[in-house]
Amino acid sequence: MLISAFSAYIHGILIEKFREKGYSKLFLVSGLVVSLGILIVFKYMDFIIKNINYISNSNITLLRLVLPIGISFYTFQGLSYIVDVYKKDAKVCRSFVDFATYVCLFPQLIAGPIVRYTTIEDELKNRTHSFDKFAYGVNRFVVGLAKKVILANNLGMIVDIMTKSNEKSVLSYWMVAIFFSLQIYYDFSGYSDMAIGLGRMFGFDFLENFNYPFISKSIKEFWRRWHISLSSFFRDYVYIPLGGNRVSRVRWIFNLLIVWSLTGLWHGDSWNFILWGLYFALLLIIENLFLQNILNKLPALIQHIYAKFFIIISFVIFNNENIKDLWSSLYNMFNFRGLDLYNDFSTYYLKSYTVLLIVSVIGATPILKNIIQKINKNVTGQKVISTINPILNIVLLVVVTAYLIDGSFNPFLYFRF
Repeated sequence: MLISAFSAYIHGILIEKFREKGYSKLFLVSGLVVSLGILIVFKYMDFIIKNINYISNSNITLLRLVLPIGISFYTFQGLSYIVDVYKKDAKVCRSFVDFATYVCLFPQLIAGPIVRYTTIEDELKNRTHSFDKFAYGVNRFVVGLAKKVILANNLGMIVDIMTKSNEKSVLSYWMVAIFFSLQIYYDFSGYSDMAIGLGRMFGFDFLENFNYPFISKSIKEFWRRWHISLSSFFRDYVYIPLGGNRVSRVRWIFNLLIVWSLTGLWHGDSWNFILWGLYFALLLIIENLFLQNILNKLPALIQHIYAKFFIIISFVIFNNENIKDLWSSLYNMFNFRGLDLYNDFSTYYLKSYTVLLIVSVIGATPILKNIIQKINKNVTGQKVISTINPILNIVLLVVVTAYLIDGSFNPFLYFRF
């Protein structure tokens, strides 16, 4: 992490210093090579070697390097800084302490959101601290922690039970798909809430990373709401430099395939992640070419069903690193003749976790947020909310603490990316 940070810091200075002499592009390329080289060696080298061994029938020894924690996130932060300095979108940072603080900032270091230097450039030197900011940060942190411990962990528990069971049915496969989709949402958005909350406590205003993605009516809208910092990173630093959509149709399709292959690969060194990225590329190509015009004419409910269906299928691809297991899961979700539609095992667990499912579905929509905003519109409502909110935070913290004491270790899913 320190080597990556120092490299980005030095390259930023060199890009600025030699801009007038025409060498800035050389140092831009050099900075990208160093940062991406570190990422490739630690995260993807064994994946590359495995594929070389498979294709050439060779036996090259795997490196088996331990993945440095947070490498994907701090690498992308360094990359965005170098590119922004080159494009004059960011001022060069002269203080290594300030720049290292930006890279190593612990609230969002391990699993994002990906924070750009321009977002917190001024706050590295001049932050505003206030009781309101700290109170908001505490509230946001507690909500994020509750998302992870109360919802994500319990959703993960049912996913684990249903996956390991030998009493499979069509319902059980769909339960795994739906519960995992909700699990990864609450796991990752919960971490983002905690990061944003911690940042606010220290005077940093991180940008939002999720905006109720499951209410989307199209795949394009989904990626405007899901992992916003990652999708905007690939848009600004890969898609647009490749030409974006201001090119021929063939080149535009090529650009999308490149961007989404990289988006999938960013998540891990496995072919299922690449397939996951290409799956979204295909859906976005179809939507942009003709499907979006058809969807716009359909009722909103149909649009929601369409988006939910393909989003759930995407997380089946995401969840199965073994291609054989992936095919089995997708096939059996629609294997209405070869499998029982449901059995006692699947119905028992569905009934047992119905409340969790309902709470998770409601929590993934802005319903509660809208209700609170309506209540807040009058003075009485504001007093009620201001009274209930701290009590609710304390209750949530007590419940979360009880879960943590009683439960086992459940790391965030995105820690491994």
